[in-house]
Amino acid sequence: MSSADHLTHLRCEYLVNPLGIDERVPRLSWQLASERRGARQTAYRILVASSLENLDAGTGDRWDSGRIESDQTTHVSYGGAALQSRGVCHWRVESYTDVGETLFSPPSFWTMGLLEKSDWTARWIAADPEILRRDPAAIVGTLTEPGTPACFQRSFEIRNAVKRATLYASARGVFELRANGARIGEDIFAPEWTDYEKRIHYRTYDVTRMLKAGANSLLFTLGDGWWSGYVGWQERRGRYGSLENSLLAQLEIEFADGSRQTITTDRAWQCATGPILSSDFMMGEIYDARREAGPDLPAIEVSAPHVSLVAQRAEPVRITETLEPVSRSEINPGVFLYDLGQNMTGWIRLRVEAPAGTRIQLRHGERLNPDGTLYTANLRRAKATDVYICRGDGVEVFEPHFTFHGFQYIELTASTPNAVCHTLYDKLQPRADAITGCVIHSATPPAGHFECSHAGVNRLWLNGLWSQRDNFLSVPTDCPQRDERLGWMGDAQVFFRTATCNMDVAAFFTKWMIDVEDAQTAEGVFPDVAPRLREDINYVGLGNLGGGAAWADAGVIIPYTFWRVYGDLRIVERHWNAMVKWLDWIERHNPDGLRLNKLANNYGDWLCIPSDTSFGTHSPMKNLLATAYWADDAAKMARLARALGRDAEAQRFQAMFERVRAAFQKAWLKPDGELAVTTQTAYLLALAFDLLPTEVRAQAAERLVDDLRALDWHLSTGFVGIGHLNPMLTLTGHTDVAYRLLLQESYPSWLFPVLQGASTIWERWDSWTIAGGFHKDGMNSFNHYSLGSVGEWLFRHVAGIELDPEESGYQKFVLRPFIGRGLDHARATYRTQHGEILSDWKLHGDQLTWTVRVPANCSAHIFIPSESDAPVTTDGLTLKSREGKFARCHAPAGTYTFTSTLRL
Repeated sequence: MSSADHLTHLRCEYLVNPLGIDERVPRLSWQLASERRGARQTAYRILVASSLENLDAGTGDRWDSGRIESDQTTHVSYGGAALQSRGVCHWRVESYTDVGETLFSPPSFWTMGLLEKSDWTARWIAADPEILRRDPAAIVGTLTEPGTPACFQRSFEIRNAVKRATLYASARGVFELRANGARIGEDIFAPEWTDYEKRIHYRTYDVTRMLKAGANSLLFTLGDGWWSGYVGWQERRGRYGSLENSLLAQLEIEFADGSRQTITTDRAWQCATGPILSSDFMMGEIYDARREAGPDLPAIEVSAPHVSLVAQRAEPVRITETLEPVSRSEINPGVFLYDLGQNMTGWIRLRVEAPAGTRIQLRHGERLNPDGTLYTANLRRAKATDVYICRGDGVEVFEPHFTFHGFQYIELTASTPNAVCHTLYDKLQPRADAITGCVIHSATPPAGHFECSHAGVNRLWLNGLWSQRDNFLSVPTDCPQRDERLGWMGDAQVFFRTATCNMDVAAFFTKWMIDVEDAQTAEGVFPDVAPRLREDINYVGLGNLGGGAAWADAGVIIPYTFWRVYGDLRIVERHWNAMVKWLDWIERHNPDGLRLNKLANNYGDWLCIPSDTSFGTHSPMKNLLATAYWADDAAKMARLARALGRDAEAQRFQAMFERVRAAFQKAWLKPDGELAVTTQTAYLLALAFDLLPTEVRAQAAERLVDDLRALDWHLSTGFVGIGHLNPMLTLTGHTDVAYRLLLQESYPSWLFPVLQGASTIWERWDSWTIAGGFHKDGMNSFNHYSLGSVGEWLFRHVAGIELDPEESGYQKFVLRPFIGRGLDHARATYRTQHGEILSDWKLHGDQLTWTVRVPANCSAHIFIPSESDAPVTTDGLTLKSREGKFARCHAPAGTYTFTSTLRL
């Protein structure tokens, strides 16, 4: 027995103490933490109570599961009485361990949101257009100008002692909420991006401590956001709806004496313009600190949307880190350039001390031009410019409200009223603390960390992590800086496994898969971007048809991989019909088993070398790629159907896989293992998706290696092939080639951008080079995570932390590092839903020392790299067998150190 054993990481639907959920059967998870070898849970009991007092008394008046003989600690479905709107649920776990100890978790909780449409008594309100006409300082929100945010205010009295106060809020637009002058919550850009024609988020806030006896006030500011601002490659506002933003809010106050008071949005609210003159995600924000709220007029009531209001399922966007500049220079008189040392997403917190009316302009960019000025050519239509006009009453601090930028460099300039211009130059020298970078993204918790003996590889992994953070903002976007920022599905699926290694993205992708299904057409076609853009818009020839091979297929790939990583079948169950419709559509339009139809987009192996970026052309490579993805979709669906107990569908999709596989071989496979299409990605997909007969797999892998050798050990893969490159080389016996590619420093390679100074993953290997400068194409993002999908190989194969081939969710897993020349040390930690795994190996000459940690309540198959003619020290474990250059054993929970001989 160990008193150090304890329960931790209590979660409800992947979230910590979530407020206002609308999942009627939420799932609960926890972790057993212990340093004991073999520590495991043998049974559990869950108590859910309506009050903390009941929970403390051991009374589960909402649910008492009783003692359940099980080692399950994840996805335990609530089994109590039906949950109602506004319900408060306090819960804890009793865990019974293998040594007879009973552990009690700390209390946790969740609350229910407004589950029925009738729970909403508030009215949707909007600003009276008269406030803009009467306010000449406001920039009227026309088609071509950013909108002017409106302020909504309501005062009210509280006469009794407040027991509980809950605010529910939604908007067409994005809001910032304040009660009695203090900001409500830490959310940014709420409610977050959805297909507004299908559903709109609402958020729930506990404001109990923000209210006071006597007079109180609410002030809500409403900006464009995704609803009416610039989204995608557009020349005007309002792609998703009208230019009219609107607000819905309901404050419910419970008093100690049992009485209630409800404050709702209606025409009794006052609306006004305020200090924000204009604000847009892509264009930036103009803020005049001299202005108070403008002329007050009653708000107008507007029609409610004809879609559901749903609780947000993922972590909100928040500031997660701040960065200080690493340098400042005055590039021209009064023009100051700051370098934050890291490409990031967010905005600048400005500190300034200047006379009233001084205009501070902040321009944002990812790189510098050769002359040292700010590079903005790749922003295209995004202006990415913020302006602050000073009050002039001492030190002023400004942060934008409804905009964000992708940048590393900031250009600061100041202009002043003419009357004082001759005196201001010295005074306008920026303060030493003038600039702070505020990093924002969806606040997904950290999961993994990787480091090794090669500084460039460490930077490569970190670049992938930064690009993930910078682009996971409500949806997995392609880039944060230019006039695009869309949820491209191909980018998301190729990076998804890497993303799970870096951060806990379970709640984030649970939300996004709803966007994906919302965007599916009635015929079954998954989109290429989610949320889908409006049907009446055609973007640079892409249209909205969707169906792009490797892009639309994310609708199957992500639920499948989600299940494998998180052990969660509910996401598959909920999207199963949509996934079936997609496969039915492909089969219906491709009766011969080859995916050749002209009714869908096909981007091929996007940005491969040489690059083919045409959207609609169906070349042999694109047809091969599309067919390969169809086969892989079918194979995944067959396995998922078996996991769901859908035997007939499992047989159907297995037969579909076999038929497409046979068609693939007939069309493109030659007898000697050569493919008719000889690109690296063609071989990689054929190998990764099991499209080749067993007898020619080794030959096909040799063809791949021959291609790499012919290119002097350089890759030529694009977005689709890159994630499969090193894993397939490793698993086909070419670990040495995988390491050689990893450590390649010349173009094109993973380390090439690192050596050009990259601090994020670039869209192109050569977005900028020391020798040649900027890539001339306007599609030149310096923050695009797709080519960083090598991250999963670093965790899965270099560190060796891998899923069990038969078990999902890492309660049972594999530890098997593949070690090659060029690294003599690698260490990775990965926090799964069950606890943190460690793999830490060091190679001194031919002597390997490897330390691993298997979390409590877990077990692992251990494969120790070793020579068959030398002894292996197993730290008390029993060797079971040998498999090539690995000695195999099985490990229960605990920390172990192995030593062996390994000759590379």
